[in-house]
Amino acid sequence: MNKLNTEDRARIVSCLVEGNSLRATTRITGIHRTTIMKLLADLGTACAEYQDKTLRNLKCTNIQADEIWNFCYAKQQNVPKAMKGKFGIGDVWTWVAICADTKLVLT
Repeated sequence: MNKLNTEDRARIVSCLVEGNSLRATTRITGIHRTTIMKLLADLGTACAEYQDKTLRNLKCTNIQADEIWNFCYAKQQNVPKAMKGKFGIGDVWTWVAICADTKLVLT
């Protein structure tokens, strides 16, 4: 199996952090979309492990809660009758707790 070198990984992450889509990142870097998605999944796992080990006993006192609305497939009012009630179809809300002082997202 081919392995991405550090420079290619950095280019991919840089593109994604700048807000490029997966397909745009593929065009920019010349690396297949599936490879980018696998790297993104591995990066998420590594970040979760890092945060779990290092972000302990935080002294957060100023917590702000916010919600993010989005939709999957279609907005709730436009979901076809055959798909109504299916999990993950229609309006989706994500609730987030943020430390106002450090900007950490609490999980």
